[in-house]
Amino acid sequence: MKIAFHTPLNRYGDGAPSGDRLMARQLVTLLEELGHAVEILPAERSFMREPDPALLAARKQAAQEVVAALSERWQAPEARPDLIFTYHCHYRAPDLIGPPLAERFDLPFVVAEASDAQKRFDGPWAEAAALARTAILRADLHLCMTERDREGLSRLIPELYRLIELSPFLLGVDEVPEHMAARRATDEPVRLIAVAMMRPGNKAACYVFLARTLARIADLPWTLTLIGDGPERPAIEAAFASLPPGRVRFLGRRERTDILSQLAAHDLFVWPGLNEAYGVVYLEAQAAGLPVAALDSGGVPAVVARDRTALLARHGDEAALSAKIGQLIGDSALRARMGEAARDFARQERNGESARAVLATALSAAVARHGRKAQEVAL
Repeated sequence: MKIAFHTPLNRYGDGAPSGDRLMARQLVTLLEELGHAVEILPAERSFMREPDPALLAARKQAAQEVVAALSERWQAPEARPDLIFTYHCHYRAPDLIGPPLAERFDLPFVVAEASDAQKRFDGPWAEAAALARTAILRADLHLCMTERDREGLSRLIPELYRLIELSPFLLGVDEVPEHMAARRATDEPVRLIAVAMMRPGNKAACYVFLARTLARIADLPWTLTLIGDGPERPAIEAAFASLPPGRVRFLGRRERTDILSQLAAHDLFVWPGLNEAYGVVYLEAQAAGLPVAALDSGGVPAVVARDRTALLARHGDEAALSAKIGQLIGDSALRARMGEAARDFARQERNGESARAVLATALSAAVARHGRKAQEVAL
């Protein structure tokens, strides 16, 4: 098939580092490996950090221009796709392009990682939330990457066969360097690492949460390496400033190959994941052989194996997370056992093989459902 691929959250191929951009590239790779021709739609992102009626109006106008241009080009049957595939759709980044094109050309429409936000229908996000819901309801099939999103969509879409689980995955796991468990002196600090952009919102909140969490166990032998940069870096550096000197290193923004090497040179991945969708970096850390300490929050449970590769603390509980991290710092045998399980989990269970099969089944199901809808309309 020819597949038109759209990413409302971030423009595909813009070069910025993030897990969702990596996942978008991975999805395209799998689609192409399945034999499909993928066309990236030439659209700017619709993402808005805060509700802004003027910005939303501009986003809608820009989307209408893209729809008009594509509609003109797709008048020629040979230029027209067979299916539209959208990655990400929620109230902050509604899909403004997929639904009108799917409607105009009567095309199957698949959405991966959509979420519905009923509580946003009252307040300044109401119009954006309604636009996102329009796309969600229009889709023939949804690929749900977290249980939280699946549960939310199931309240909106009664036909549960339209909701297919697609667990987050990591391609190229064999290229990730592995952690080398060298003999350590008993008093040598355990090397902790976290990787995330330093932007406003959840990311900055997670950094501050981590700083307060580690302050509770400052008496234990650990060092922390932080990889990432962004506008919130001064505030984040201030949050960690009360920790003992020499305990925290800020490496700034690094290329992905360097990030993977740094992961392999550390012992434990620590990132709260407070209210976040999920993070591909958890899979990268586990592929390197690092156990994880995080919160049982958002989509984190979708990218770890609880108590096998990761210790998860209650959502929002700093004391509980500090205890989990302290447990892993103090028990080298536990770290080694969980690190080996983490490596196997990422490399064997989340290497993309299952995702490839799920995608193949999902595309066939979306085309079949679309055909059934057309027959029902004809009758």
